[in-house]
Amino acid sequence: MGAVQTSQRCSTFSFAQARALVGDLQKPNPLIYWVDFLCSIIGGHLAFHAMYFLPRWMPESPYLWPALALSYATCVILYMRAVMFIHELVHLPKEGFKAFRIAWNALCGIFLLVPSFLYYPHVDHHRRKHYGTEHDGEYLSLSHHGPWMIVGFILQALIIPFLGVARFLIISPICWVVPGARQFFHRHASTMLVDPFYRRDDLTPRIHRTIILQEALCFAWCVWFLIRGGIMRGEWIDPIWGIAYAVGVGLLIINEVRTLGAHRWTGTGEEMSFEEQLLDTVNYPHAPWISELWGPIGTRYHALHHLFPSLPYHNLGEAHTRLMKGLPEDSPYRFTVAPSLTSEIVALWKRSWSSMSRKPASV
Repeated sequence: MGAVQTSQRCSTFSFAQARALVGDLQKPNPLIYWVDFLCSIIGGHLAFHAMYFLPRWMPESPYLWPALALSYATCVILYMRAVMFIHELVHLPKEGFKAFRIAWNALCGIFLLVPSFLYYPHVDHHRRKHYGTEHDGEYLSLSHHGPWMIVGFILQALIIPFLGVARFLIISPICWVVPGARQFFHRHASTMLVDPFYRRDDLTPRIHRTIILQEALCFAWCVWFLIRGGIMRGEWIDPIWGIAYAVGVGLLIINEVRTLGAHRWTGTGEEMSFEEQLLDTVNYPHAPWISELWGPIGTRYHALHHLFPSLPYHNLGEAHTRLMKGLPEDSPYRFTVAPSLTSEIVALWKRSWSSMSRKPASV
Protein backbone atom coordinates (compact mmCIF):
# COMPACT_ATOMS: atom_id res chain seq x y z
CA MET A 1 0.00 0.00 0.00
CA GLY A 2 1.39 3.38 -0.97
CA ALA A 3 2.10 6.06 1.59
CA VAL A 4 -0.44 8.44 0.06
CA GLN A 5 -3.20 5.81 0.14
CA THR A 6 -2.39 4.88 3.72
CA SER A 7 -2.35 8.51 4.85
CA GLN A 8 -6.02 8.79 3.91
CA ARG A 9 -6.83 6.25 6.65
CA CYS A 10 -4.69 7.88 9.37
CA SER A 11 -5.22 10.62 11.89
CA THR A 12 -2.85 13.55 12.09
CA PHE A 13 0.30 12.68 14.01
CA SER A 14 0.68 14.47 17.35
CA PHE A 15 4.26 15.36 18.17
CA ALA A 16 3.30 16.55 21.63
CA GLN A 17 1.67 13.24 22.47
CA ALA A 18 4.63 11.23 21.16
CA ARG A 19 7.16 13.42 22.92
CA ALA A 20 5.35 12.99 26.22
CA LEU A 21 5.68 9.22 25.85
CA VAL A 22 9.43 9.12 25.10
CA GLY A 23 10.79 12.41 26.42
CA ASP A 24 12.70 10.76 29.26
CA LEU A 25 14.67 8.51 26.86
CA GLN A 26 16.74 11.25 25.22
CA LYS A 27 19.95 10.90 27.24
CA PRO A 28 22.64 8.64 25.71
CA ASN A 29 24.55 6.28 27.98
CA PRO A 30 28.30 6.63 27.21
CA LEU A 31 29.12 3.24 28.78
CA ILE A 32 26.80 1.43 26.36
CA TYR A 33 28.37 3.23 23.41
CA TRP A 34 31.92 2.42 24.46
CA VAL A 35 31.33 -1.24 25.33
CA ASP A 36 29.21 -1.96 22.25
CA PHE A 37 31.59 -0.24 19.84
CA LEU A 38 34.82 -1.65 21.29
CA CYS A 39 33.49 -5.20 21.41
CA SER A 40 32.24 -4.90 17.83
CA ILE A 41 35.34 -3.39 16.26
CA ILE A 42 37.86 -5.53 18.18
CA GLY A 43 35.88 -8.66 17.40
CA GLY A 44 35.71 -7.63 13.75
CA HIS A 45 39.46 -7.06 13.59
CA LEU A 46 40.14 -10.46 15.17
CA ALA A 47 37.84 -12.20 12.69
CA PHE A 48 39.47 -10.33 9.81
CA HIS A 49 42.95 -11.43 10.80
CA ALA A 50 41.70 -14.97 11.45
CA MET A 51 40.87 -15.22 7.72
CA TYR A 52 44.46 -14.27 6.95
CA PHE A 53 46.15 -16.64 9.40
CA LEU A 54 43.86 -19.69 9.31
CA PRO A 55 45.28 -21.04 5.99
CA ARG A 56 48.74 -20.88 7.58
CA TRP A 57 47.66 -22.43 10.86
CA MET A 58 45.56 -25.31 9.50
CA PRO A 59 46.33 -25.72 5.77
CA GLU A 60 45.38 -29.40 5.59
CA SER A 61 42.49 -29.38 8.02
CA PRO A 62 39.01 -30.38 6.71
CA TYR A 63 37.63 -27.60 8.93
CA LEU A 64 39.55 -24.84 7.15
CA TRP A 65 36.75 -23.69 4.84
CA PRO A 66 34.02 -23.83 7.50
CA ALA A 67 36.33 -21.86 9.80
CA LEU A 68 36.97 -19.29 7.06
CA ALA A 69 33.24 -18.97 6.34
CA LEU A 70 32.48 -18.46 10.03
CA SER A 71 35.26 -15.89 10.35
CA TYR A 72 33.99 -14.05 7.26
CA ALA A 73 30.40 -13.90 8.50
CA THR A 74 31.54 -12.80 11.96
CA CYS A 75 33.80 -10.14 10.50
CA VAL A 76 31.14 -8.66 8.23
CA ILE A 77 28.45 -8.63 10.93
CA LEU A 78 30.71 -7.04 13.56
CA TYR A 79 32.21 -4.52 11.14
CA MET A 80 28.69 -3.61 10.03
CA ARG A 81 27.74 -2.92 13.63
CA ALA A 82 30.88 -0.90 14.28
CA VAL A 83 30.53 1.15 11.09
CA MET A 84 26.92 2.08 11.82
CA PHE A 85 28.05 4.08 14.82
CA ILE A 86 28.89 6.74 12.23
CA HIS A 87 25.15 7.38 12.15
CA GLU A 88 25.11 8.03 15.89
CA LEU A 89 28.07 10.41 15.65
CA VAL A 90 25.95 12.85 13.64
CA HIS A 91 23.22 12.94 16.27
CA LEU A 92 25.17 12.65 19.52
CA PRO A 93 25.64 15.80 21.62
CA LYS A 94 28.80 17.69 20.69
CA GLU A 95 29.80 17.83 24.34
CA GLY A 96 30.89 14.70 26.19
CA PHE A 97 31.58 12.38 23.26
CA LYS A 98 34.78 13.84 21.81
CA ALA A 99 36.90 10.88 22.92
CA PHE A 100 34.36 8.47 21.45
CA ARG A 101 34.43 10.27 18.09
CA ILE A 102 38.24 10.10 18.04
CA ALA A 103 38.22 6.41 18.99
CA TRP A 104 35.64 5.58 16.33
CA ASN A 105 37.69 7.24 13.60
CA ALA A 106 40.97 5.75 14.83
CA LEU A 107 39.73 2.17 15.18
CA CYS A 108 37.05 2.01 12.51
CA GLY A 109 36.57 5.03 10.26
CA ILE A 110 40.17 5.33 9.06
CA PHE A 111 40.70 1.56 8.93
CA LEU A 112 37.64 1.02 6.70
CA LEU A 113 38.06 4.28 4.73
CA VAL A 114 34.80 5.76 6.01
CA PRO A 115 36.01 8.70 8.15
CA SER A 116 33.25 10.61 9.88
CA PHE A 117 33.45 13.70 7.64
CA LEU A 118 31.86 11.69 4.84
CA TYR A 119 28.62 11.50 6.81
CA TYR A 120 28.21 15.09 8.00
CA PRO A 121 25.58 15.86 5.27
CA HIS A 122 23.29 13.22 6.81
CA VAL A 123 21.54 16.09 8.59
CA ASP A 124 20.04 17.14 5.22
CA HIS A 125 18.12 13.86 5.21
CA HIS A 126 16.35 14.98 8.40
CA ARG A 127 15.42 18.47 7.26
CA ARG A 128 11.69 18.60 6.60
CA LYS A 129 12.10 20.80 3.52
CA HIS A 130 14.94 18.67 2.10
CA TYR A 131 13.72 15.12 2.62
CA GLY A 132 13.26 13.33 -0.70
CA THR A 133 14.32 16.33 -2.78
CA GLU A 134 17.51 17.11 -4.68
CA HIS A 135 18.92 18.49 -1.41
CA ASP A 136 18.73 15.05 0.19
CA GLY A 137 21.74 12.93 -0.73
CA GLU A 138 20.23 9.82 0.86
CA TYR A 139 17.11 9.51 -1.26
CA LEU A 140 16.14 8.22 -4.69
CA SER A 141 12.63 7.85 -6.13
CA LEU A 142 13.10 4.11 -6.49
CA SER A 143 9.37 3.36 -6.59
CA HIS A 144 9.09 5.45 -9.75
CA HIS A 145 11.96 3.92 -11.71
CA GLY A 146 12.46 0.51 -13.22
CA PRO A 147 13.91 -2.42 -11.25
CA TRP A 148 17.21 -1.89 -13.05
CA MET A 149 17.92 0.95 -10.60
CA ILE A 150 17.42 -1.37 -7.63
CA VAL A 151 19.72 -3.98 -9.17
CA GLY A 152 22.33 -1.35 -9.99
CA PHE A 153 22.08 0.05 -6.47
CA ILE A 154 23.17 -3.33 -5.09
CA LEU A 155 25.74 -4.19 -7.75
CA GLN A 156 27.64 -0.94 -7.17
CA ALA A 157 29.06 -2.71 -4.11
CA LEU A 158 31.52 -4.41 -6.48
CA ILE A 159 33.25 -1.15 -7.44
CA ILE A 160 32.84 1.07 -4.37
CA PRO A 161 35.90 -0.44 -2.57
CA PHE A 162 38.09 0.66 -5.47
CA LEU A 163 36.49 4.11 -5.50
CA GLY A 164 37.14 4.40 -1.77
CA VAL A 165 40.84 3.69 -2.20
CA ALA A 166 41.03 6.11 -5.15
CA ARG A 167 39.28 8.82 -3.11
CA PHE A 168 42.00 8.87 -0.46
CA LEU A 169 45.06 7.60 -2.32
CA ILE A 170 44.65 9.75 -5.45
CA ILE A 171 42.02 12.45 -5.00
CA SER A 172 43.16 13.60 -1.55
CA PRO A 173 46.70 14.54 -2.68
CA ILE A 174 45.19 16.31 -5.69
CA CYS A 175 43.02 18.38 -3.34
CA TRP A 176 46.09 19.28 -1.29
CA VAL A 177 48.13 20.65 -4.19
CA VAL A 178 45.78 21.67 -7.03
CA PRO A 179 43.99 25.01 -6.58
CA GLY A 180 40.25 24.69 -6.94
CA ALA A 181 40.23 20.89 -6.76
CA ARG A 182 39.05 20.89 -3.16
CA GLN A 183 35.79 22.68 -3.97
CA PHE A 184 34.97 20.32 -6.85
CA PHE A 185 35.74 17.08 -5.03
CA HIS A 186 34.06 18.29 -1.86
CA ARG A 187 30.83 18.80 -3.79
CA HIS A 188 30.97 15.57 -5.78
CA ALA A 189 33.22 13.01 -4.02
CA SER A 190 33.19 13.59 -0.28
CA THR A 191 29.89 12.15 0.92
CA MET A 192 28.41 8.76 1.80
CA LEU A 193 25.22 8.99 -0.23
CA VAL A 194 22.47 7.30 -2.20
CA ASP A 195 21.90 9.95 -4.87
CA PRO A 196 25.03 10.24 -7.06
CA PHE A 197 23.92 13.69 -8.25
CA TYR A 198 23.85 15.20 -4.76
CA ARG A 199 26.04 18.28 -4.38
CA ARG A 200 27.60 18.90 -0.98
CA ASP A 201 28.00 22.52 0.08
CA ASP A 202 29.28 22.81 3.65
CA LEU A 203 33.00 23.52 3.34
CA THR A 204 33.48 25.71 6.39
CA PRO A 205 36.99 26.32 7.77
CA ARG A 206 36.32 23.98 10.72
CA ILE A 207 35.07 21.16 8.51
CA HIS A 208 37.98 21.77 6.12
CA ARG A 209 40.50 21.24 8.92
CA THR A 210 38.77 18.02 9.98
CA ILE A 211 38.72 16.75 6.41
CA ILE A 212 42.42 17.39 5.87
CA LEU A 213 43.34 15.53 9.06
CA GLN A 214 41.14 12.53 8.30
CA GLU A 215 42.22 12.49 4.65
CA ALA A 216 45.88 12.43 5.67
CA LEU A 217 45.30 9.48 7.99
CA CYS A 218 43.35 7.58 5.32
CA PHE A 219 46.06 8.33 2.75
CA ALA A 220 48.78 7.02 5.08
CA TRP A 221 46.73 3.89 5.78
CA CYS A 222 46.19 3.25 2.05
CA VAL A 223 49.91 3.59 1.35
CA TRP A 224 50.80 1.20 4.17
CA PHE A 225 48.11 -1.28 3.16
CA LEU A 226 49.34 -1.41 -0.43
CA ILE A 227 53.08 -1.59 0.18
CA ARG A 228 53.05 -4.09 3.08
CA GLY A 229 52.55 -7.02 0.71
CA GLY A 230 54.44 -5.64 -2.24
CA ILE A 231 57.64 -3.73 -1.57
CA MET A 232 58.02 -4.86 2.04
CA ARG A 233 57.32 -8.57 1.49
CA GLY A 234 58.42 -8.99 -2.09
CA GLU A 235 54.98 -10.18 -3.20
CA TRP A 236 53.08 -8.94 -6.24
CA ILE A 237 49.71 -9.75 -4.69
CA ASP A 238 49.04 -9.69 -0.97
CA PRO A 239 46.34 -12.22 0.06
CA ILE A 240 45.00 -9.71 2.55
CA TRP A 241 43.90 -7.48 -0.36
CA GLY A 242 41.43 -10.12 -1.49
CA ILE A 243 40.17 -10.58 2.06
CA ALA A 244 39.67 -6.85 2.44
CA TYR A 245 37.81 -6.62 -0.87
CA ALA A 246 35.53 -9.54 0.00
CA VAL A 247 34.74 -8.04 3.40
CA GLY A 248 34.13 -4.62 1.85
CA VAL A 249 31.72 -6.03 -0.72
CA GLY A 250 29.88 -8.01 1.94
CA LEU A 251 29.52 -4.93 4.13
CA LEU A 252 28.27 -2.82 1.25
CA ILE A 253 25.71 -5.37 0.05
CA ILE A 254 24.22 -5.74 3.53
CA ASN A 255 24.08 -1.98 3.95
CA GLU A 256 22.51 -1.46 0.54
CA VAL A 257 19.85 -4.10 1.16
CA ARG A 258 19.21 -2.49 4.55
CA THR A 259 18.90 0.90 2.87
CA LEU A 260 16.38 -0.43 0.34
CA GLY A 261 14.14 -1.37 3.26
CA ALA A 262 14.68 1.80 5.29
CA HIS A 263 12.18 3.73 3.15
CA ARG A 264 9.34 2.99 0.79
CA TRP A 265 10.87 5.43 -1.68
CA THR A 266 7.50 6.78 -2.81
CA GLY A 267 8.67 10.39 -3.16
CA THR A 268 8.87 11.94 -6.61
CA GLY A 269 11.51 14.57 -5.88
CA GLU A 270 9.02 17.16 -4.68
CA GLU A 271 8.70 18.34 -1.10
CA MET A 272 6.63 15.91 0.99
CA SER A 273 4.31 16.60 3.90
CA PHE A 274 5.28 15.39 7.34
CA GLU A 275 2.76 12.53 7.25
CA GLU A 276 4.03 11.48 3.81
CA GLN A 277 7.60 11.46 5.09
CA LEU A 278 6.60 9.42 8.13
CA LEU A 279 4.72 6.85 6.05
CA ASP A 280 7.67 6.66 3.68
CA THR A 281 9.95 5.34 6.45
CA VAL A 282 9.87 1.90 8.04
CA ASN A 283 10.33 0.22 11.43
CA TYR A 284 11.26 -3.46 11.90
CA PRO A 285 10.58 -4.30 15.55
CA HIS A 286 9.99 -8.01 14.91
CA ALA A 287 12.58 -10.83 15.08
CA PRO A 288 15.33 -8.72 16.65
CA TRP A 289 17.71 -11.68 16.62
CA ILE A 290 17.77 -11.32 12.81
CA SER A 291 16.91 -7.68 12.16
CA GLU A 292 19.60 -6.49 14.56
CA LEU A 293 22.21 -8.20 12.38
CA TRP A 294 21.34 -6.30 9.18
CA GLY A 295 19.98 -3.18 10.92
CA PRO A 296 22.26 -2.62 13.93
CA ILE A 297 22.62 0.45 16.12
CA GLY A 298 18.97 1.38 15.82
CA THR A 299 18.81 1.46 12.03
CA ARG A 300 15.96 -1.06 12.04
CA TYR A 301 13.85 1.66 13.70
CA HIS A 302 14.28 4.12 10.86
CA ALA A 303 10.82 5.71 11.09
CA LEU A 304 11.22 6.26 14.82
CA HIS A 305 14.65 7.75 14.23
CA HIS A 306 13.15 10.25 11.78
CA LEU A 307 10.61 11.27 14.40
CA PHE A 308 13.20 11.76 17.13
CA PRO A 309 16.72 11.88 15.62
CA SER A 310 18.37 12.58 18.97
CA LEU A 311 17.02 9.44 20.65
CA PRO A 312 20.06 7.22 21.42
CA TYR A 313 20.01 3.90 19.64
CA HIS A 314 19.90 1.88 22.85
CA ASN A 315 16.53 3.44 23.78
CA LEU A 316 14.75 3.03 20.45
CA GLY A 317 13.24 -0.35 21.32
CA GLU A 318 11.70 0.98 24.52
CA ALA A 319 10.52 4.14 22.75
CA HIS A 320 8.83 2.11 20.02
CA THR A 321 7.03 -0.05 22.58
CA ARG A 322 5.71 3.03 24.41
CA LEU A 323 4.53 4.68 21.19
CA MET A 324 2.72 1.57 20.00
CA LYS A 325 0.95 1.32 23.37
CA GLY A 326 0.24 5.00 23.87
CA LEU A 327 -0.64 6.40 20.43
CA PRO A 328 -4.17 6.19 18.98
CA GLU A 329 -5.19 3.17 16.92
CA ASP A 330 -5.30 5.27 13.74
CA SER A 331 -1.94 6.98 14.33
CA PRO A 332 0.22 7.18 11.18
CA TYR A 333 3.08 5.78 13.24
CA ARG A 334 1.46 2.34 13.27
CA PHE A 335 1.71 2.14 9.48
CA THR A 336 5.48 2.45 9.63
CA VAL A 337 5.80 -1.08 11.04
CA ALA A 338 6.74 -3.78 8.50
CA PRO A 339 6.72 -7.54 9.15
CA SER A 340 10.12 -8.12 7.54
CA LEU A 341 12.81 -6.58 5.38
CA THR A 342 12.03 -9.09 2.65
CA SER A 343 8.38 -8.06 2.46
CA GLU A 344 9.28 -4.38 2.03
CA ILE A 345 11.86 -5.05 -0.67
CA VAL A 346 9.40 -7.25 -2.55
CA ALA A 347 6.80 -4.47 -2.30
CA LEU A 348 9.37 -1.96 -3.58
CA TRP A 349 10.20 -4.26 -6.49
CA LYS A 350 6.50 -4.54 -7.39
CA ARG A 351 6.03 -0.76 -7.25
CA SER A 352 9.07 -0.36 -9.45
CA TRP A 353 7.72 -2.82 -12.02
CA SER A 354 4.34 -1.12 -11.89
CA SER A 355 5.92 2.26 -12.59
CA MET A 356 7.34 0.90 -15.85
CA SER A 357 3.89 -0.10 -17.11
CA ARG A 358 2.59 3.41 -16.40
CA LYS A 359 5.27 5.11 -18.46
CA PRO A 360 4.38 5.89 -22.09
CA ALA A 361 6.30 3.91 -24.67
CA SER A 362 8.97 5.89 -26.50
CA VAL A 363 8.33 6.60 -30.16
